[in-house]
Amino acid sequence: MTCSVTELAKKLIRIPSISPKDLGCQDIMINFLSNLGFKIKKININDTKNFWATRGSGKTLTFAGHTDIVSPGEYKDWNNNPFDPIIQDGVLFGRGASDMKGALAAMLIASKRFIIKYPDYKGRLSFLITSDEESSAIDGTRKVVDYLISKRDIIDYCIIGEPTSSNKIGDFIKNGRRGSLTADLKILGIQGHIAYPHLADNPIHKGLPVILQLLSVPLDKGNNFFPPTSVNISNIHAGNGSNNIIPGSLFVQFNFRFSNEISENQIKINFLKILEKNNINYSIKWHLSGLPFITKKGLLTDTVIKSILNITKNKPILSTDGGTSDGRFIAKFNAQIIELGLINKTIHKVNECVKISDLKILTLIYENIMKNLFV
Repeated sequence: MTCSVTELAKKLIRIPSISPKDLGCQDIMINFLSNLGFKIKKININDTKNFWATRGSGKTLTFAGHTDIVSPGEYKDWNNNPFDPIIQDGVLFGRGASDMKGALAAMLIASKRFIIKYPDYKGRLSFLITSDEESSAIDGTRKVVDYLISKRDIIDYCIIGEPTSSNKIGDFIKNGRRGSLTADLKILGIQGHIAYPHLADNPIHKGLPVILQLLSVPLDKGNNFFPPTSVNISNIHAGNGSNNIIPGSLFVQFNFRFSNEISENQIKINFLKILEKNNINYSIKWHLSGLPFITKKGLLTDTVIKSILNITKNKPILSTDGGTSDGRFIAKFNAQIIELGLINKTIHKVNECVKISDLKILTLIYENIMKNLFV
């Protein structure tokens, strides 16, 4: 019996693969792809499951994605068990339905249809699948990319199945993402009794005007692909709740979402200049989640836009907003990368869901992309 995209999505949703656990999702995908003649390489690291599957030769189109999901939270808040997918009024409910087990099912079914119709296609199809995208992103796509580079393997074109659509399938696609840099700043003072402020040094009083300067420093103006770099405070903390103690330090966490108009080092230099100018005693730790990347107009963007037009009759909008994705690692290949997936309105929410009709449309688009590239 032929498995439909809906049934395949339900099989994946039934598995509670909370990141970085996979718990058998990839076994389903590997079995499906093996039956289509794909060669499978498992690259499992610690708790993270990864695989690289290939079929054919020549220019490589990679479907990339993740089998892990975020926690569903309290089951009682859902209308149904988040891991017992149900269909109501043409809508499939379950954790991972739109982010991104539905897209994984669409990739698999599209590949099967394409291979059956065009067994002698010119090119190489591949899958790069991980189980840690929703958590640390340390042992997943990052490590697989490094492995492939060490083996001199390549990716030319990549479709990432993240839920990029807003109101209709394919209305938005991502052709790049901003970089993400975090600064964990500790402004140091001297702890003391709040009734004797002259015997202490309040880091909150010192820090507040400096924080405002750090937030207001202009970094860049953006460009045709990216908005101006933004800086936001994600965490701030001082003291232990007592009203009679001046704290010894103030912790502030900043996050920069930056364009390709500025480098990681330039951001750091501008940030530290303000701290030094104000004679702040501080310690700081930096964490780079990913560098910005962009896929400019070319074969992949043209092909994806054409395929979406063919299936939906609507032209997509190219965008680089939103958070980071595993595209930041795949960009090391200098590959052309497009993110195209389901509607993102319910991702990470209670009662996550996807329309069955949207699963079918996305499957047709993925199949059309393969046709336009390789036939």
